[in-house]
Amino acid sequence: MYKFGYYDQICNTVQMAACPLLGKDQIGYEPTCYARNIEVRSALIFQAASLIIDIIALFMTVIMIFHVRSKYTAVGRKEMVLFFYLYFLMTVLDFITISGIIPISSVVYPYFVAAYLGLTSAMCWCLMLNGFIGFQWAEDGTAVSLWSFRLTSLVIFGVMYFVAIATFKDIASFSKAHPIGLFIVYFIFNPLCLFIYVILQIILVVNTLDEYWPLGNICFALVFFIIGQVIQIFLSNKICDAIKHYVDGVFFGTICTLLSVMMIYKYWDSITKEDLEFSVGGKGNVWEVKELLNEDDEFAPYAGQAANTIGNAGVSFAHTNSQYGGQGGYPQQQQQQHYQQQAYPPY
Repeated sequence: MYKFGYYDQICNTVQMAACPLLGKDQIGYEPTCYARNIEVRSALIFQAASLIIDIIALFMTVIMIFHVRSKYTAVGRKEMVLFFYLYFLMTVLDFITISGIIPISSVVYPYFVAAYLGLTSAMCWCLMLNGFIGFQWAEDGTAVSLWSFRLTSLVIFGVMYFVAIATFKDIASFSKAHPIGLFIVYFIFNPLCLFIYVILQIILVVNTLDEYWPLGNICFALVFFIIGQVIQIFLSNKICDAIKHYVDGVFFGTICTLLSVMMIYKYWDSITKEDLEFSVGGKGNVWEVKELLNEDDEFAPYAGQAANTIGNAGVSFAHTNSQYGGQGGYPQQQQQQHYQQQAYPPY
């Protein structure tokens, strides 16, 4: 039975990086059913299917970061890219902690797990702060806005890191047998930040935008996140037994987390528009103005040649005009003859 502040039932259901470090025994908690391990050069690799999703998530995050950075004049570009940086680092640590690259018995394992939990909380906090960007509490991209994000996210990371280490090491009043502090931060504070972000975006879209299509993206992100958490915490054992230990809830939870982040990117991209006049980098848009031509005009095929020739002649005339002190280089009749001779080819 699930109890508030306890990890025993959760860790018996799903394999989490913190589970081996919690509990009254030195062994910690183990799930009753988990995905099969594979051996690579005499080394055991855990959660192989989930690691593949982590690798895909890293590539997708790089692509999303590139697209966010390329929208030079979009609102909240620098603040949003910080969220994706944190997600990238969190995915790297998730890859390291659940794969067995760092053994559970290693002395550095608790510190990597604490860093993973700290990055998770910092990422949720950073996303919540991004929800306030649309309300212009501070001008986006300025030092005030950016350093507010960086410093507060660093504080949240430090607090969660300390809570995790203190819980794993039984420091002060923290106890790994009853990790209520870790439970509150991970299962209450983090979802609360995400919930506040969703509420803020709904208010923003309803009050400021002319269309409500972006709400579909943010709703999909919320649905994917909820499905992933439900599968991991409540259904992991059933999935593991049904698929004969090939995958468990961690696999589907990792997929749903990736889909949630992708939908957050899709939502941000749909509500931000770049000002083409002030954008830099990339290919510029070529605006072409064409005059309507009569299809029966016998000179229509030479219209493009005529336009280019007249344009070149205009540059030559302007240069000649400047040589004569602005008094005009050709009489009007000579100008017309000069243009006509170059605009239309001889028959």
